[in-house]
Amino acid sequence: MTQRTPIALAAGDGIGPEIMDAALRLFQAAGVFDHLEFIPVQMGQSVFAAGDSRGMTDEAIRTIEDCGVLFKGPMGTPIGGGGKSINVSLRKMYGAFANIRHFQALPGVETVYSKAGVPVDFYVIRENIEDTYGGIEHRLTSDVVECKRLISAPGCDQVHRAAFELAKRLGIAKVHCGHKANIMKMTDGLFLERFHAVGGDYPDIERGDVIIDALCMNLVIRPQNYKMVVLPNLQGDIVSDLAAGLVGGLGFAPSANIGHHISIFEAVHGTAPDIAGKGIANPTSLILSGLMMLRHLGMLRQAARIENALYAALESGVHTGDFGDPAISPVGTDAFVGAIIERLGDKPTTRIAKPEEGAETPSVHRPERPRTNTLMRTFEKTASVYVGCDIYIETVLPSTELAERLQALCAHTPFKLTLLSNRGTQVWPTGSVYTECVDYFRARFELRDMTQSAALGQGPAIQLLNKIAEKFTITDFQPLRFFDGKAGYSLAQGQ
Repeated sequence: MTQRTPIALAAGDGIGPEIMDAALRLFQAAGVFDHLEFIPVQMGQSVFAAGDSRGMTDEAIRTIEDCGVLFKGPMGTPIGGGGKSINVSLRKMYGAFANIRHFQALPGVETVYSKAGVPVDFYVIRENIEDTYGGIEHRLTSDVVECKRLISAPGCDQVHRAAFELAKRLGIAKVHCGHKANIMKMTDGLFLERFHAVGGDYPDIERGDVIIDALCMNLVIRPQNYKMVVLPNLQGDIVSDLAAGLVGGLGFAPSANIGHHISIFEAVHGTAPDIAGKGIANPTSLILSGLMMLRHLGMLRQAARIENALYAALESGVHTGDFGDPAISPVGTDAFVGAIIERLGDKPTTRIAKPEEGAETPSVHRPERPRTNTLMRTFEKTASVYVGCDIYIETVLPSTELAERLQALCAHTPFKLTLLSNRGTQVWPTGSVYTECVDYFRARFELRDMTQSAALGQGPAIQLLNKIAEKFTITDFQPLRFFDGKAGYSLAQGQ
């Protein structure tokens, strides 16, 4: 017998062990265990309870890195305390930059769309590492906290290329980019710009973009108009759950997190502690996620055989208590999987069966383990010059008085005060008395003579910062630069 490919296995919390046991029983019946060896790792609530705020043991981390693939059930995150979400930590730690979720109407899962005969079958590709999920937050003043949103060109390029490659492999003719670049012109603007830049390498695939709020409305009204949507992290998270609602809920939504070195396949629904141990949980999401894993590994034949059997079982009316025809008695987790196993080799009749052909042994090849953290670059020859700075100040002074004091402080420097804003809205030199303020002002200083920028450097801006810090409480400082002749900073609302 050939050596089996090792797969790290985390059963999960709550209903996790039950649905994982069921999924593995199905995989074993389909011959998956002939080629894969599942190695249990310890992570989740038990590790949190032992005092490890990571939620995973050192041994689990080593095993996942050795295997390169993790198959996991739902995980609980402590409420309060210092514990971070294991799901987010794993994706970020291992560079699993593309979250791929496939939303499709399933036989026997009744929704308003299935009743109306509206086909639902599309992919959401979510950037997985950046955005507000960097978790960079600070309390700036008594009344103000911030969450820093980071979007990088290399991060955008990674997820966009993953989306176009998947579309090419699946024969999808059009990919949409969801964004809010009309408001967040620099962050979402970069995400949209790189979408079109990367998409240019795929001339046979049409590109479209849609503002995120319009996308949500369109998905509810006409989901059949979309086949693949790629989005930034937070927006992708929200749209993914919206999309799950179109097909019956998170219990029918598989999830893959793809990276260059390590990939994670998981059920994204909750741990459902209220039904844990009762043997009634629905394992469909985890099974479908497992099929994504098998295809990622190259085991196409087993994946097709299991998927066809799942559809055949659903067509027959087999269902757990959370869905299905109320005229047919629901079954438990084990009986549900047993019905699928009985139909291995059968084909569905209400949809085109997956061809049970192709490779059946793992063929995925991992790149060599990196010796240090990889530094990614997209724009390597950008020319930049310093033109000023934004200094953020905690104060309760009226904007006019604050401006007078700051103008006096910068009077004998290369800079002039050009803007005061509060919560992003300009309040000086022009603005409205109706703009309500908090104790957190942005003061923008720009060069009096822009021709000085080439020789200036950042030193004078830091000297100005020190001068103002002697008189005010500083909460943040941001140098202002031009990149290739274009401003690398945004205007305020009303400016």
